[in-house]
Amino acid sequence: MTFDNNYYDVIVVGAGINGLGIARDAAERGLRTILVEQEDLCSGVSAWSGRLVHGGLRYLEHLDFALVRESLRERERLFSLAPHLVKPVDLIMPFYAKNQRPPWLIWLGMIAYDFLSMDKSVRWHRVMGKRRITERFTGMETSGLSGAALFIDGQVEYAERLCVELALQANRAGCDIVVHRKVTGFVSEKGKISGVTVGGGPSESKISGRVVINAAGPWVDRVNEQLENPPQRLIGGTKGSHIIVGPFEGAPQDVVYYESQADGRLVLVIPWMGRYLIGTTDTKFDDEPDSARADSEEISYLLTEVNTLIPGASLSTSDILYTYSGVRPLPYAPGVAEWKVPRSHVVLDHASDGRPGLYSIIGGKLTTYRQLAEDAVDLVLKRDFGKSIPCRNKNQMFPGAERTDFDEIARELSASRKLGADTVERLLSLYGSRALTVANYVRENPALAERFDPASSAIAAELYLAVEEEFALTLTDIFARRILLAFEPGHGLGGLERAAEIVAPLLAWKAKDKKASIAEYRKWLDHLRVPANAGN
Repeated sequence: MTFDNNYYDVIVVGAGINGLGIARDAAERGLRTILVEQEDLCSGVSAWSGRLVHGGLRYLEHLDFALVRESLRERERLFSLAPHLVKPVDLIMPFYAKNQRPPWLIWLGMIAYDFLSMDKSVRWHRVMGKRRITERFTGMETSGLSGAALFIDGQVEYAERLCVELALQANRAGCDIVVHRKVTGFVSEKGKISGVTVGGGPSESKISGRVVINAAGPWVDRVNEQLENPPQRLIGGTKGSHIIVGPFEGAPQDVVYYESQADGRLVLVIPWMGRYLIGTTDTKFDDEPDSARADSEEISYLLTEVNTLIPGASLSTSDILYTYSGVRPLPYAPGVAEWKVPRSHVVLDHASDGRPGLYSIIGGKLTTYRQLAEDAVDLVLKRDFGKSIPCRNKNQMFPGAERTDFDEIARELSASRKLGADTVERLLSLYGSRALTVANYVRENPALAERFDPASSAIAAELYLAVEEEFALTLTDIFARRILLAFEPGHGLGGLERAAEIVAPLLAWKAKDKKASIAEYRKWLDHLRVPANAGN
């Protein structure tokens, strides 16, 4: 794709949740927009979170009521607009005698949490005594336990799919989506940022535009380093690691949000995709963000915490299916403890340091991406276009929720008898009403009902959808961020070569291209590795 004859109102760098939200919002307000990503949609920190859509209960400790209110409002909006992906989930917060936070303080926090979300559709919190909570969560440690709070937040099991659907909305509104093209520099004219270069070498292209928004998450400073006389450091990233285990003795049916007995930090045990996601850590991290991996110290910490909470679990390193880590794009705050760094977002106009036309996004979180995007586009419209255009997505259903009669859709999918019941269930959970689009591929070509991986109910039509409609260009894009077999215990490896054969004609691959894409995916799986030296 060449850009030399194109001129954009807005160039967005980075296709994480924030960049995608900004690109969608800008395009929907009539700005000619392009989004450029060095890897793929949701290939950075957006994929490595705890996958909760939450109000930020712990932000109340910092008296950040505005952020909690904003988060709770956006959580409720996602319940309504993306019900196939974002769903209410119960959370338990136990009261232990050794907790640094006494029960009365947690209770006050719960009341504040409820009042800050008085317009919500889910029930208010409840306080349960020791007998009732141990009947609900039978495996929990009872020594020092006096009861627990039970409250509701949200979960997005497939954060990648949320990002893909944002890209679809942005593209429908006219935004050009460009993946696997790295920004290699900035273009300046008359003292103003007027575009970026992408690609590098003989394939380098220039994208010209009125405004560049750097939404590269933990890579924000690395993108800005390509400026002449780069600005001061903006990002002080912290690494968060998780371990993933299968069902185990005493495991909870709810999310458990509990206080570490070692250091007072809050740790989560989260039911996820039929398994359990345990996390997270919070340590400063200044290296290349893509190099973040769970280390042995983090794994030991998380295993100790879950085994303390659930004595019968007796989890060890051998029980870990895989791990993952991401780097939070928090503001640079030297000398401030990691857990105290603000989680609210900042839209920085670099006109303040002599680079008009450039904005950087600092901070933000999965839950509040839409409000961040609205704030960014509002600011750009005001300062660079001198006008105000209302945001148009506050009540816009996601593509997979354009129909919400999911039981009827399931009946329609089952009626053809070309799809097994487990495949129908899978398609609805990943694609919502767009499962019908997958089924259309099968209707037009029955061979696409093939289960290309013996260990999965995924079908070949999903591969077609990923490539033809969802911007996927590699097997890693497909397996890790479209069909999500990367997060099954076998990582989809049993169907990898067959998948390469199926998509090769769609991507004009030759034998060497298939081989290269298979090798790339196998290399990418290092993100999920358990360190060889991890202790029990």
